[in-house]
Amino acid sequence: MSNEKADQMIRSSSVEEMSSVDLDSAYGPSGFRGLVKSSNILFYALFASLGGFLFGYDQGVISGVLVMSDFETRFPRVGGNGDLQGWVVSIMQLGAFVGALINSPLADRLSRRYSIAVACVAFLIGSVLQAGAIDNSMLFIGRFIGGIGLGQISMGVPLWIGEIAPPNLRGSAVTLQQFAIASGIMISFWLVLDYGTQYIGGIGEGQSQLAWRLPFALRAIPAITLLVGCFFILPFSPRWLVKVRREHEALAVLSRLRKLPENHPIVQAEIMQIKAGARFDALTIKEKFPNAKSSAQIAYQQYKELFTQKHLAKRLFVACFLQFLQQFTGVNAIIYYAPKMFKSIGLSGNSVSLLATGVVGIINVIATVPAIGIVDNFGRRVVLMFGAIFMSLSHFIIATLYAIYEHSWAEHLSAGWAAAAFVWFFVFNFAYSVGCIAWIYPTEIFPLGVRAQAMGIAISVNWISNFVIGLITPIMLNYIKFGTFYFFFAFTMVLFCWVMFFLPETKGVPMEEMDKLWGGSEGKETADRMARIQNELKCESRNVPNYSKTSSYSDELDIEMQEQY
Repeated sequence: MSNEKADQMIRSSSVEEMSSVDLDSAYGPSGFRGLVKSSNILFYALFASLGGFLFGYDQGVISGVLVMSDFETRFPRVGGNGDLQGWVVSIMQLGAFVGALINSPLADRLSRRYSIAVACVAFLIGSVLQAGAIDNSMLFIGRFIGGIGLGQISMGVPLWIGEIAPPNLRGSAVTLQQFAIASGIMISFWLVLDYGTQYIGGIGEGQSQLAWRLPFALRAIPAITLLVGCFFILPFSPRWLVKVRREHEALAVLSRLRKLPENHPIVQAEIMQIKAGARFDALTIKEKFPNAKSSAQIAYQQYKELFTQKHLAKRLFVACFLQFLQQFTGVNAIIYYAPKMFKSIGLSGNSVSLLATGVVGIINVIATVPAIGIVDNFGRRVVLMFGAIFMSLSHFIIATLYAIYEHSWAEHLSAGWAAAAFVWFFVFNFAYSVGCIAWIYPTEIFPLGVRAQAMGIAISVNWISNFVIGLITPIMLNYIKFGTFYFFFAFTMVLFCWVMFFLPETKGVPMEEMDKLWGGSEGKETADRMARIQNELKCESRNVPNYSKTSSYSDELDIEMQEQY
């Protein structure tokens, strides 16, 4: 897009003329090429995704620690086949459910990046308690507090990444979160468990307690790195800065993110889009809730609208249902209980841990890499449908083999290996599809005014679903055995049908234009409201880059928005 055309867009009387197609062509390619070209976005997204690494690392560590000899001796009700094993896995998800919910007001009040810093502190406290645990209570409290931090991180990191990335890279950048989760799982499997700490003092009765305490303690390294980076490396989200009326800072940050000068037409066009969306939300709040006397009352009304406003309720259902289905594909059942699953299909010996954890970890990472390049090229729907159909096929074949050879695995080792191969095939198809896109979707479909609240609810659904899966999987494996895989087969088929018939495509749609896809800007009142904002921005754009105010109404709105924060 030429500078003259972009400049004409800025000075236009209609913000709608800043079309996503024009901006997409200005930003450049998507996928790998786009990330390489926008190296700063790649760096920031990777650094922030240390939060995802913490999540993945915890998943991998707990699955290995539970079967360590010294851990089983010290915590007999938790390790091995203890009656509290499901709870020690699930209590972290319960804490994460709480963390995802409480991070919404923190992300709005403190900023996206400082809410991540608070999450790192909670995670560090949980890590210390787990590494130093001397009884079940201390272990469970540490898991719960650490889970609060993970829940905050899982909500805050994709929210922040989604808000700093341009539309052509938003999906790829947020996908790095899943890449980091997969990397954390793999590293915990290989460097800590399969070829690392489990051998400290041996693997039998003489095993040192460091074998399981050290993996818990090592989580502090990436957590401290991310904590420091929140203050010295990660910039504020420009959309959050506009929301709290720090527009000059927003322009400066956006300029650095796009590697263009502040007065560049493309930067000006994007800041106009962000301002239009933020002012529309602020004006909507002012006109809808004229009697609200505090930010708490406004927040309550915004939460309420997520359930009562048709277009917002529809978005919230889609975001939450996608999170639910991500967990009920059964992926974390495999991550948490892979060794037990592999033993149940007839594989035994020292290779079980390597096959069930190490190989799963590698496949998870490898399969996430192509997702970085395809979600912004082929779109969310196509990738989800391909992943769902192959995950369904995997579960069906595993369940059928299990049903046929349940009592004769020893005589049919090839069937056991075939089942193992389809477990790996399932992990591969999960990683590039719903594993990534479930994190992308909630970050992009909500208006700025309720984005943090909606993200908190959606991610909390992910964690409560994760909690349920962690709790019921060992029970299902013990009682319904192969039926466990038929259970997950049913949900992967639901995912395929739901995406095919009901899920809209969001590829390349700017966040500020999602109303065109979901509704929410219909009617004379909203049209008049947007017209006022467009006229105001038209006047301001003639004084760029200083944005001097031309409207007393705008000044009044600025003051009210600042008071909210």
